[in-house]
Amino acid sequence: MSEITHQPPDQQLLSLSVNGERHELLAESRRTLVDALRHDLGLTGTHVGCEHGICGACTVLVDGAPARACLMFAAQAEGREIRTVEALGEGPGGRELGDLQRAFTEHHALQCGFCTPGFLMLAEGFLAERPDATKEEIREVVAANLCRCTGYQTIVEAIDDCAARRRASVCEEGSCG
Repeated sequence: MSEITHQPPDQQLLSLSVNGERHELLAESRRTLVDALRHDLGLTGTHVGCEHGICGACTVLVDGAPARACLMFAAQAEGREIRTVEALGEGPGGRELGDLQRAFTEHHALQCGFCTPGFLMLAEGFLAERPDATKEEIREVVAANLCRCTGYQTIVEAIDDCAARRRASVCEEGSCG
């Protein structure tokens, strides 16, 4: 990474931790996190939809909790751990689908795909907090994001299936009581 020697007055040097890697960038104070992720860091899996925090296409995890990247300034992300959809992959270089991504594929929960990264990150944060969630709770959580292809039922089924598999995996490892 090259060293930045001159800082324009309307910009600030930011150090962001994204998907476990530290990134430094110069950004205007008003630069949103979604724009910094997409345009400065090249992480285009986070989509820009409504830019008003309504649709959820820009959902990322901030310190493990789902957050709308279009409503957050990049400067607000300093000192916090950001996870994007690119971090969900498994295997060498994260090139294989993660368990949640596989569940979405198996249950046909991706229709046009535009909203999918936001749903994946919303679900990832929710399942980390509520691994024993019921379908009703999952349905209520996914209502926070918009899908114009009306894929909610298959999205709920995919998240529920992933949660069940994760619980079974924990039990197989002997961590069930």
